Amino acid sequence: MLSPTPLSLLCALLLCLPLAVIITINSPATTTTTTVIEGSGDNPVPDFVPAAKTHQRFSFKPPPLPLEDDKSLFRVAARVSSRPLPGSPKKIAFLFLTITPLPFAPLWELYFNQTPRNLFNIYVHADPTYPYDSPFSGVFANRVIPSKPALRFTPTLISAARRLLAHALLHDPSNYMFALLSASCIPIRSFNFTYKTLTRSKKSFIEILNNEIGSYDRWAARGPDAMLPEVKLEDFRIGSQFWSLTRKHTRLVVGDQKIWAKFNQPCVVWDTCYPEENYFPTLLHMLDPRGIVPATLTHVDWNGSSDGHPRTYEASEVGPQLVMQLRKDKPRYGDDGTNDSDSSVMQRRDAFLFARKFSPDSIQPLLTIASDIIFKD
Repeated sequence: MLSPTPLSLLCALLLCLPLAVIITINSPATTTTTTVIEGSGDNPVPDFVPAAKTHQRFSFKPPPLPLEDDKSLFRVAARVSSRPLPGSPKKIAFLFLTITPLPFAPLWELYFNQTPRNLFNIYVHADPTYPYDSPFSGVFANRVIPSKPALRFTPTLISAARRLLAHALLHDPSNYMFALLSASCIPIRSFNFTYKTLTRSKKSFIEILNNEIGSYDRWAARGPDAMLPEVKLEDFRIGSQFWSLTRKHTRLVVGDQKIWAKFNQPCVVWDTCYPEENYFPTLLHMLDPRGIVPATLTHVDWNGSSDGHPRTYEASEVGPQLVMQLRKDKPRYGDDGTNDSDSSVMQRRDAFLFARKFSPDSIQPLLTIASDIIFKD
């Protein structure tokens, strides 16, 4: 057998080199695994990833959760001063969290246009997956912050509210009180009345209820031990997702990581999963229970509720009598952190400033009574 000469070996090597280069270029350096969700096509929300499959008690596929949660935004916002800018009037930050256009924008236009612009700011978190046929205009023009999808039964509604708070903190150091509102909310007092009520208060207004029916099921919605050890059952609270927070408490919310990490877990039982109604009351109860008035100033009627939604007032119900009745109702006062030793809380009778839910077609009767009823105290 002939032995290969050095020259023949060199020729063979040169002939094989192009093939080796081709194989190297066309071969992936790493292996990528693609997870396919059963029964779904392309993800309609590109920024989302599927929630981890941790339990089989869902009757439908859990909504996907966000890939990341604006950690840098919250970190920077938590560093701002807890005191409003001295020498300038206190401002109210109106935070609109919506997944649709704002059907009551004309009513809010009247509300804000009767007011000096140096007394308030408006911020809108609008779900970007919704096709907004007409852009936000008037007092809402250019007030939409960078937003992400917000879905029921997920922590994304908490994220949206925290995002609103962070942007409001960073935007204007004069923002003193931060009021969260929905697209179905309306004002039931004049701006002047609302401004005095909120800016004269040194405490936040947030409903904080203890020992409510279903508390354990809500606490265990992520798993029987998922909230431990940071959030014990005895510390878990329920309340309205619509509140008015002081600047101090707003900083606490955006700066929180420990309690948020427990609520930022996917639920395994969807029908008891209402994170936005639990996170804020629980957090403030744990961090500063004496710094709050344990009631919401947004009126809501849970009689005749459906699918986790409160009663909706239809256009035929709207009139002066309804507005007056909403004003007369007394807020429900919950846990103020004193084990009921402070009777002054139960003796309070704070006025409702806002109300929900109203059907979109009730805008016309509301506009009819706006000047003579709603904006007169």
